[in-house]
Amino acid sequence: MDLRKLDDHISVAPQIGPADVTELAAQGFTAIINNRPDGEEISQPEGAAIRAVAETLGLAYAEIPVTHAGFSHPQLDAFAAAMAAATGPVLAYCRSGTRSCNLWALAMAKQGADPDELVAKAAAAGYDLSGIRMMLDQLSAGAKA
Repeated sequence: MDLRKLDDHISVAPQIGPADVTELAAQGFTAIINNRPDGEEISQPEGAAIRAVAETLGLAYAEIPVTHAGFSHPQLDAFAAAMAAATGPVLAYCRSGTRSCNLWALAMAKQGADPDELVAKAAAAGYDLSGIRMMLDQLSAGAKA
């Protein structure tokens, strides 16, 4: 697994499989957020299979699929709620980790997080948020207004 830590509460990763969930639990993750719609690729594991293993091991599991249509406020709110409900470290995944990283940054900005800090954390994990920087600034400013 290619886990990329954004901060002490959240890591992102490319697609995981049911067998990976046991390792995630052993590493101390307490929740998984799936940002990939089922059926995006023929070979990807179904979310239900990952959910079944997660729930068997006591991990929380949330599905917040992000499609080519982009990000919405309900998705940002659902991501923030899943993060807030987690009792420990969270892993969010999608095909490459990029959508999960972007969704995390947007959700945190909507709660007032500093866009510069979000960009720096993402960059340290290998993700470029320049394409959503304007949205980060707007969301963060709106939270502080």
